[in-house]
Amino acid sequence: MTYQPHHTEALPAATLDLSARATASGSSRHEAAPLPQRRRVSSQALLGNEREVEIEHAGQLYRLRLTSLGKLILTK
Repeated sequence: MTYQPHHTEALPAATLDLSARATASGSSRHEAAPLPQRRRVSSQALLGNEREVEIEHAGQLYRLRLTSLGKLILTK
């Protein structure tokens, strides 16, 4: 079996969850610290029309796979 690299293309800009976060208010002596914003990438942006994608991280190869039940599995 010969390895054929997947076609790579630029991912669309990730969408951020900019919804308002609930904070403590009123009788509380301490205000709740705001939660940090995290980058959010849809599985569709990662997988495209494929069911599996290879991810290289720190010199190691991982596979992100979409199962028949619609779950994601990341394996090394």
